[in-house]
Amino acid sequence: MAAYILRRVMGAVLLLLVVSAVTFAIFFLVPRLGGQTADQLATQYVGKDANPESVAAIKQNLGLDQPVYVQYWDFIKGLVVGADYKFGPDATHCGAPCFGYSFKSHIEVWPQLEQRIPVSFSLAVGAAVIWVVTGVTTGVISALRKGKPIDRFSMFVALAGVSLPIFFTGQILLALFVYEIPVWESIDYVPFTENPAEWAWHMVLPWVSLAFLFSALYARLTRAGMLETMSEDYIRTARAKGLKESTVVAKHGLRSALTPIVTIFGMDFGTLVGTAVLTETVFSLQGIGAYSVQAIKDNDLPIVMGVTLVAAFFIVFCNLIVDLVYAAIDPRVRYS
Repeated sequence: MAAYILRRVMGAVLLLLVVSAVTFAIFFLVPRLGGQTADQLATQYVGKDANPESVAAIKQNLGLDQPVYVQYWDFIKGLVVGADYKFGPDATHCGAPCFGYSFKSHIEVWPQLEQRIPVSFSLAVGAAVIWVVTGVTTGVISALRKGKPIDRFSMFVALAGVSLPIFFTGQILLALFVYEIPVWESIDYVPFTENPAEWAWHMVLPWVSLAFLFSALYARLTRAGMLETMSEDYIRTARAKGLKESTVVAKHGLRSALTPIVTIFGMDFGTLVGTAVLTETVFSLQGIGAYSVQAIKDNDLPIVMGVTLVAAFFIVFCNLIVDLVYAAIDPRVRYS
C-alpha cells in the first residue's frame, strides 16, 4: 500500500509539472512561435502608454530577453522559493508560491488567491455534501422501487435538474427567497472561522443551486448502477443465505454501484473548487471563478496563470484521493 501511494504521489507531482509547462508555453512560447518578439510581448504587458524605457524594464523584469527554458526555470523556482522583482529603483520579494503581480492592480497574485480559495472551497464542499447525499439516496430508492410512482417522480425531478442551467435556478432562488420572500436579506460570504452558523446560513442558496444540477446526475447514475448490481448472481446468493435486505442493499449492492460515483465525484469536486464561475457570478461571491473571469476580461496574465495552476492542483489532488480510496476499497487496484 505504501509503495502504491508513493507511485501515485510521484505521478501527481509529475502531472502538475506538465500542466505548469503547458500553461507557461501557452502564454510565453506560443506567441514566440507566432512571430512575436520579446519587445512586442513586453509592450503588451506595459499597457497603452508604453515607452522604450518601460518596455525594456518590463522585458528585463519578466525575463523575456532570456531563452524560454530559462524563463520556465525561473517560473518554477518562483513557485518553490519565491522571486525578486524590481519596480523602478525599488526591489521586492514575492514569497513562494509566487505567481507574479497583477498587470492591472500591481498586487501580488497569491495573496489574492488565498482570500478567494476559501470562498470557492466552501461552495464546493457544501454543495458536494448535498448532492452526494440527496443524489445517491434518491438513486437507491428509485432503483429499489423501479416503475413505481416514486421512481417516476424522482427521475422527473432529476431530468429537470439536468436540464435547468445553474444561472436559471440561482436567479429563481434569489427572486423567491431574497426579493419576494426575504428569508435572506442578502447573500454575503462569512468566513467559517468567524461564525460557522452565519457561514452556513449565507451559503445555503448557492449550495442548493449548485447541488441541484449535480444531485440529478448522481441520482440517475446511482439508479442505473443499482439496477445493474442488484441483478447480479452474488446478490441472489446473499439473499439466499438469509441476510437482511438492508445488508444486501447497503453492503453488497450499493458498495459496488458507488465505484463509478467515486470517480466522477473526484473530478466534479476538483473542478468546482477552481471553476464554479456561474454560481459565484449569480450570487456575487468573490471566489476563484469570478476572479478568473475578471482577469480574462482584463487580459491579466499572472492571475490567469495562477488560477489555472490552482485549479489544476485541486483536480489532480482530488483524483489522487480517489485513487487512494480505490486502493483501500479494492485490493486488486493497489496490486495492479
